[in-house]
Amino acid sequence: MTTLTDATFVPPRIADNRRLIRIWLYVIAAMVMALVVVGGATRLTESGLSITEWKPIHGVVPPLSDTEWQEEFDLYRQIPQYQQINRGMALSEFKVIYWWEWSHRFLARSVGVAFALPLLFFWVTGRIEPWLKPRLVGLLALGGLQGGIGWWMVASGLVERTDVSQYRLAVHLTMACIILTATLWIARGLVNRPTERAPTDHSYLVGFLLVAMVLFQIYLGGLVAGLNAGLSYNTWPLMDGQVIPSNLLTMTPTWRNFFENPMTVQFVHRLGAYALLTVAILHAIAARRIAPGSHHARGATWLAVAVLAQAMIGITTLLMHVPIDAALMHQAGALVVLAGAVFHVRGLFGRYPVPAAA
Repeated sequence: MTTLTDATFVPPRIADNRRLIRIWLYVIAAMVMALVVVGGATRLTESGLSITEWKPIHGVVPPLSDTEWQEEFDLYRQIPQYQQINRGMALSEFKVIYWWEWSHRFLARSVGVAFALPLLFFWVTGRIEPWLKPRLVGLLALGGLQGGIGWWMVASGLVERTDVSQYRLAVHLTMACIILTATLWIARGLVNRPTERAPTDHSYLVGFLLVAMVLFQIYLGGLVAGLNAGLSYNTWPLMDGQVIPSNLLTMTPTWRNFFENPMTVQFVHRLGAYALLTVAILHAIAARRIAPGSHHARGATWLAVAVLAQAMIGITTLLMHVPIDAALMHQAGALVVLAGAVFHVRGLFGRYPVPAAA
């Protein structure tokens, strides 16, 4: 068994393999980000329930004839969304929402293939270090789990509801972001150059806190999207004409308000944004004072700028009553902020050590 050391020298063979795997993981991360944005468009266009069956293999082929299109349309006309909201929809209109959902699922399958096949190649050619193998297999397992969560989400809107459950939508979105986080974490650790040490032990804590806060804010955004909460209370900084709205806790039991009351969910999402921005700015100020001119201080500063820009995009999206282009920019911005937070804290740990046997 090899042990890991803090050796600064990376043998050329290992360095080349790590570079290839790092590039591959960055491509996967970019595909995941695109998948999340397409998923957001699917939600905004109310397209997510247009495909009513889960066909992981056969479903990669879209309808190719008028008969097949009519069969898919007939299946859609059996669910509550059509019967209560879209009754009378023409086949041409159905095709528009179908293509959004099909594109989302096709991209998800593409991510799986783009991960599994190179993983197999790197594995059989001996390019993956033993300690890295379980990490990559874990990513593959998370991807498979995410596919199941996606169908679990869609299934919630096929029987009694006219849309998917906001609980399941938020879980689906957050899991995608967890996969993105894990992918970037591993890729960032495969750099060949040494990195600066953290200025203080508290730097690690604040770095992890920022990642956790971004993930939680994205989860809250999933609830907002699931409830269409962004389509109401489109004023800022006041909400419903008040600093603290008076109807935040109208549901019983009280906990339901934080998941099912559109006003409460949007208000908590706003508070989450304020808290994240405050922590990011304070962290940047502290980093610049403790370690001026360091890579850590520059990263903290850019992260604070990204959070501020994302907050401004969010406010603009709200004031404009959530047009699809602004909403997708806001969703993409959240992914950029998450990536920045992950890179920032991961950089504090330096690259993965090289096995002593190497």
